[in-house]
Amino acid sequence: MYRQGDVLIVPVADEAVPPHVPHAQKEPRDPRGRLVLALGEVTGHAHAVVGPGELVREPGPFGPLLLHLPEGGRVVHEEHAAIPLPQGWYRVIRQREYVPGSVRIVAD
Repeated sequence: MYRQGDVLIVPVADEAVPPHVPHAQKEPRDPRGRLVLALGEVTGHAHAVVGPGELVREPGPFGPLLLHLPEGGRVVHEEHAAIPLPQGWYRVIRQREYVPGSVRIVAD
């Protein structure tokens, strides 16, 4: 497992990736060519992956993300050290917090 700020990145075995995922709608890259895992609403900074790969959003209210890195990659952020990731599939989970009456994704 890897953590950078409010983002948790968990390796997923190839056989555990649902069959529809490799063919699902891919998240676009940002103007800088990065796969953005989480964008800081307050600072504008982003937890992002540089290098070849794909990011797929699964359906649901919190839209878990699946990240595929065929050659490995690096998670970067303006305020954190870069994290190298080996090739493979990963589930990207945003930290959540409870506020009376609901659960929401943590705002960075």
